[in-house]
Amino acid sequence: MLQNKEGQPIPSVTFRTRIDNDWKDVTTEELFAGKTVVVFSLPGAFTPTCSSTHVPGYNELADVFKANGVDDILCVSVNDTFVMNEWAKDQKADKVTFIPDGNGDFTDGMGMLVNKEDLGFGQRSWRYSMLVKDKVVTKMFIEPEKPGDPFEVSDAETMLKYINADAVKPKMVSLFTKVGCPFCAKAKALLKEKGLEFEEMVLSDAVSTRSLKAVTGKTTVPQVFIDGQLIGGSEDLEAYFA
Repeated sequence: MLQNKEGQPIPSVTFRTRIDNDWKDVTTEELFAGKTVVVFSLPGAFTPTCSSTHVPGYNELADVFKANGVDDILCVSVNDTFVMNEWAKDQKADKVTFIPDGNGDFTDGMGMLVNKEDLGFGQRSWRYSMLVKDKVVTKMFIEPEKPGDPFEVSDAETMLKYINADAVKPKMVSLFTKVGCPFCAKAKALLKEKGLEFEEMVLSDAVSTRSLKAVTGKTTVPQVFIDGQLIGGSEDLEAYFA
């Protein structure tokens, strides 16, 4: 039976980490004392749900969490520091702090260490999230105890709704561009001026003009999407903001 630790202090643990090729001990005192921290813990680095949804969700909403009083967002996994560092680079999740619980001490202290030997994982963390204020757990979202790898309640959206149901979430912006395009540069400058982060898809062998036309019905760039809506080129983007 998994343990809900709401109202209890987190375990006192020292994490062995590698920073700039040097070993550095990081304690729970450093991470949690006097701070409001969101933690999400998962079965393993580079695994499907963890990489495709769990980490990206918290990274995308990190600025909203901080605007609502959260000092840091920690991703904890029973993996060594080398694996966690490489996973952080692969995820490009620079707004999340990756914590290697290599021996499972923190996870065990939280009552979340489970047997994953059927997958060849050994002892790993059950998937959960929690809000910690000055080393005390104020809220936990623990995934239901059922077969597989349930992912129903520990996501970033659920945690943000708990903290502030009316929090304003960032717009999701993507745009197709090509190298040397002045209109693309104009669109990107306008997005930056408005404080909007965006994902850029540069036309290349991997992303062809044919792909652009299949998605947008157009062959010119830029083509900007905001929250799933096709806005169009740089002039269309100006009109959208106007």
